[in-house]
Amino acid sequence: MTKNLFDNSNSVKNYYKLSRTKIELFIECPRCFYFDIKLGITRPPGFPFTLNNAVDVLLKKEFDSHRFKNQQHPLMKQYKLDLLPYDHKQIDEWRNRGIFYLDKRSNFLIYGKVDDVWVDRDNRLYIVDYKATSTSQEISLEGGGYKDSYKREVEIYQWLFKKNNFNVSSTAYFVYVNALKNKEYFDGKLEFDVKLLAYEGNDAWIENVLIDIFNVLSLSKPPLGNKDCDFCKYIDKLKIYL
Repeated sequence: MTKNLFDNSNSVKNYYKLSRTKIELFIECPRCFYFDIKLGITRPPGFPFTLNNAVDVLLKKEFDSHRFKNQQHPLMKQYKLDLLPYDHKQIDEWRNRGIFYLDKRSNFLIYGKVDDVWVDRDNRLYIVDYKATSTSQEISLEGGGYKDSYKREVEIYQWLFKKNNFNVSSTAYFVYVNALKNKEYFDGKLEFDVKLLAYEGNDAWIENVLIDIFNVLSLSKPPLGNKDCDFCKYIDKLKIYL
């Protein structure tokens, strides 16, 4: 399989597919992004989140059972939300292949794979993202770091749906599933506490970042790395011994 590398020589004539995760990589570290997209040198892969993936699959099945019956999920009733799972013919495509938009200023074909979409009586859409964790701390979206990346994630989905001419609410929801560790026995099963967190998204940053990405990819050599990037720190220290 040929890696999807950015080529300055044809970037004007031919669009470049840019995923939501690669935009996040750029925000984390422009140099790692340049190595990946321009030179084909990717970060070492992490371990797969198989338990998280299992939770994701089961949540989709559960919400789909209510979607196909055109009824509320109990979580919506618990939080007194007048919403339904959005029953649209492309829901599986948005999840598995992604929702796409061609940004003509940068010539990037932006795409992202959403977990779920809910809808209100006015046909306004609400982006929903599933998250799984196991902590004794209070679940919240505060604290920065990876939680800020969660917020950017739903903001990109909101932006993509808007660009596809959907009426999208600025409110997004996180279905946060927390595996409990205070049980006396494991007994071959995990028990979870499910919490719904609302977040008011703001996608105003996205189009400027796309131009920043294009400008970085147009450079003849990699930009400076993020001083907090562990990968860049490793490379810089390694150079001492090479």
